Amino acid sequence: MAELWEPFDEELEKARVAWLYFIGGRTQQEIAQELNVTRLKVNKIIGAVRDSGHVKVSVSLPLSDCVELAMAVSARYGLSEAVVVPDLEDFVEQKRVVGEAAGTMASALIHEHDMGVGVGSGRTLSFAVRTLRAHPKPESWVVGLMGGVTRSSGTNTFEVATAFARALAVECHYLAAPIYCANPESRNALLLNDELTDVLARTEIADIGIVSCGPLIEDTSLTHIRVVKDHLDAVLKLGAVGEFLGCFLDAHGNPIDHFLNDSIIALPPDKLKLKPVSILVSGGRGKIPIIRAVLRAGYVNRLVTNQSVARALLQGPR
Repeated sequence: MAELWEPFDEELEKARVAWLYFIGGRTQQEIAQELNVTRLKVNKIIGAVRDSGHVKVSVSLPLSDCVELAMAVSARYGLSEAVVVPDLEDFVEQKRVVGEAAGTMASALIHEHDMGVGVGSGRTLSFAVRTLRAHPKPESWVVGLMGGVTRSSGTNTFEVATAFARALAVECHYLAAPIYCANPESRNALLLNDELTDVLARTEIADIGIVSCGPLIEDTSLTHIRVVKDHLDAVLKLGAVGEFLGCFLDAHGNPIDHFLNDSIIALPPDKLKLKPVSILVSGGRGKIPIIRAVLRAGYVNRLVTNQSVARALLQGPR
């Protein structure tokens, strides 16, 4: 599947260069530095776009709308970078394209930060592995940022972290515990285990965090967990719009006041905020409320999503 991404990746790069140069007014050197490519490549793309007749008063390349949306979302929410991919009708294909775009973004960033890579869970993140092209230092590592769920589908934190570690050829560390304990007391008892607390500490020192988020609907891996299923109505009544790193957030990105938020084995969202690189990888209209909440709270500094989500993020109050 990775080879299917490459033509889109090339077209998106062409659109980004053209938009930054002709619309954004950036110099070729600035573009080369921002996109992590050579100035010669930027020059060739600009020449090819100009010769093709795609540049008039605006850039009319097919993906230029994606680039413009990404720039606008970045500016509105104070992000370091955003990538917006086209909307697709097929649910799984949409996740694939968002995930593979995230893999491309992460590859460049992993080259710059060799300390460690923390990853969350979800099908979208599992697709990101397909386009990882980074070669970190041998002493680098991957760590799962969340405990696991009991159902295995290739999207569990353990499986996603393993796939990332294999792709990067580095060791992997796991939070070998359930993501939700029965109550805060059970969580505290688990954290008496030194090995578990050592891995939890590692989630905090990883330079990079690559995560997703989820809506609070009945048919998800998290809402199938018994303790979550039993308290889902109460969580919704308290104003939760979704979950992020297992934490239930309200529309402003604040954790709701419910014991489940004190029973999580995972990196807390406010600790993710401290990382040099934190990427939210999530798309689909059903996730708009929780994506907006995460961005409002400033938990991440980078975003990969699709067009309809990006447009919604630009509407209404920030």
